[in-house]
Amino acid sequence: MKGLLPDLDLVRKDFPILERTFDGGETPLVYLDSANTSQKPQIVIDTMVDHLERHNANIARAMHHLGAEATEAFEGARDTVARFLGAPERDEVIFTKNASEALNLVANTVPLAAGDVVVTTEMEHHSNIVPWQLATQRAGATLKWFGLTDSGELDLSNIDELITPATKIVALTWVSNMLGTVNPIAEIARKAHEVGALVVVDAAQAAPVLPIDLAGMAEEERPDFLAFTGHKVVGPTGIGVLWGRRAALEALPPFLGGGEMIATVTMEKSTYAPIPHKFEAGTPPIAEAVGLGAALEYLMHLGMENVHAHEQAITAYALERLATVPGVTVLG
Repeated sequence: MKGLLPDLDLVRKDFPILERTFDGGETPLVYLDSANTSQKPQIVIDTMVDHLERHNANIARAMHHLGAEATEAFEGARDTVARFLGAPERDEVIFTKNASEALNLVANTVPLAAGDVVVTTEMEHHSNIVPWQLATQRAGATLKWFGLTDSGELDLSNIDELITPATKIVALTWVSNMLGTVNPIAEIARKAHEVGALVVVDAAQAAPVLPIDLAGMAEEERPDFLAFTGHKVVGPTGIGVLWGRRAALEALPPFLGGGEMIATVTMEKSTYAPIPHKFEAGTPPIAEAVGLGAALEYLMHLGMENVHAHEQAITAYALERLATVPGVTVLG
């Protein structure tokens, strides 16, 4: 089938691993596991190598030429993430080591009490279930969840029973990692905000294939927190992102203590740096953040609208061919 990305053959050549062959050169590599981890274009590899070869230093605390270059590259990557997400403010972008850490950050800092309710769904990745199980257990709160329909979509028939004034958090995936289902984020966020609940979105599978424009969303339909990971958006492992509304982030206590997240320290007490540094304790994954910036620049150069259209085209082709296989049932 013909792809919808411009110059698809040229795009393939950007990924050196796709030149690999097996069986003595007879079988070319066909990679179908991007939902697990994506392959990396040459520009990401080259950018990280260049950083390590020519600009390697610690950021913020290294008062010399290389330190200034590393800090500029790291903060430049934050600017790129903000553009990729259409974030209202670049300081709302927090670097983490992956989406799991980003979701755990929220689950470990949002205050919960006995009688509070957290709502999630049956289609979540473990990263958006286990942290909420632990959080509700610690607080004596209750965990509830949306079920699934027979076709693999969220069952919203009991939304008024699940999202009530007792609900403090609604945590759900934008795109299911197993089913591929695209969930109605705007509708659920609107309902959650009506009762004053915070909305946490796992966008690990959405960021690679959907154009995201947080600032362009209606205020009541925009999530309060959104997480994604670098290695699924043609970037490196070891780097993730938590975006949060400024007011929501400023209301949370720090997640980890250490260098760079503080303003002042005495033996009796500490005060904390403003966001984003309040949540970035210690030396961050610097080269990985720089590589993530290069990856997102690459995707934006392709155009996320084109990436999304290509995803829809190959999915439609796969579904069409699967329909010819006796006994196959498609969920999601």
